[in-house]
Amino acid sequence: SGVLTSVHAFAQDPARGMFILAFLLFVTGGGLALYAWRAPQLQGGGLFQPVSREGALILNNLLLCTLAATVLLGTLYPLFLDLLTGNKVSVGPPFFNATFVPLCAPLFAALCVGPFLGWKRAELWPALMRLRVALVVSLAAIVVAMTMIDSRSTLAALAFGFGVWLIVGSLASLTDRVRSGTLRTLPRSTLGMVIAHASLGVVVLGSVATSSWNTELMHTMKPGDRIDFAGYSVQLERMDEVRGPNYIAERATLAVSVGGKPYTVLQPERRLFTVQRRQVAETAIQTNGLRDFYATLGEGNPQQGWVIRLYLNPLAPWIWLGAALCALGGFVSLSDRRLRIGAPSRKPALQPAE
Repeated sequence: SGVLTSVHAFAQDPARGMFILAFLLFVTGGGLALYAWRAPQLQGGGLFQPVSREGALILNNLLLCTLAATVLLGTLYPLFLDLLTGNKVSVGPPFFNATFVPLCAPLFAALCVGPFLGWKRAELWPALMRLRVALVVSLAAIVVAMTMIDSRSTLAALAFGFGVWLIVGSLASLTDRVRSGTLRTLPRSTLGMVIAHASLGVVVLGSVATSSWNTELMHTMKPGDRIDFAGYSVQLERMDEVRGPNYIAERATLAVSVGGKPYTVLQPERRLFTVQRRQVAETAIQTNGLRDFYATLGEGNPQQGWVIRLYLNPLAPWIWLGAALCALGGFVSLSDRRLRIGAPSRKPALQPAE
């Protein structure tokens, strides 16, 4: 579509490939180095029941590892099949949708229950009762998504409900802990956990809305033409030829209006890099925090017009916002002194002998 340049473009740019390789080595090697450094200090926690916070952590790790293995399988299987048999297959969204949803559903469902479970041994029903408000709000969100947004996509509505479940359930965990004390005395590790879990719900909402309820339109336009798109009126005002330091480009000026009033101006480009003789589409993006408005310019000429592609992705900025909040939750947890250096253990000062 030209909206995003594939990350595999590093095959045409060795410098970018070396940067990505160095970044992966830093992240992967750094994580393994930290594990090797702290491994001798790890100790067994003794026996525990399956329904406990330890059991919830193990279930969390198993599901996350299975998700990672699913991504690895879907990425490498076509390569190995091509290498061994010469057959070419494409693993795309249908495979990941069919495998991710059954794995993410129990992960999201258990994510809010785990903080309400006790260590070593716990009971599931009391934890569920403390989440009854979150359950009611999530079911209401599913009903709203099916009746007011899109009644044809039941799976998207269920995923939307899971996103609301993560947010409201995390806030319920915070409220429950504040009731037994004050927000000032709340450990920062707990606050970071709440932020991270709720931010995952924000990512889920953004992903579901962007993939299931987006709107696209492709139309051939000449200067002066106007089309209606998702409640907006888009007019191609003019086409200009611009020159950059190492490229020449066609630039479209699109005037977007709502209800007859000017809203914004988008200027997508189609660049031709003269040395590599490679064309790249530069997407024009306008966002307001609740949706992203994309416009791309395709091929065309003054006689037949130019191909204009328009995309409206609701809640797309929430994906980036959720990722930033998740990182914030991690940093808040790391700022907890107990997690950085362990619980302080001070020996009593020796008293002089009488």
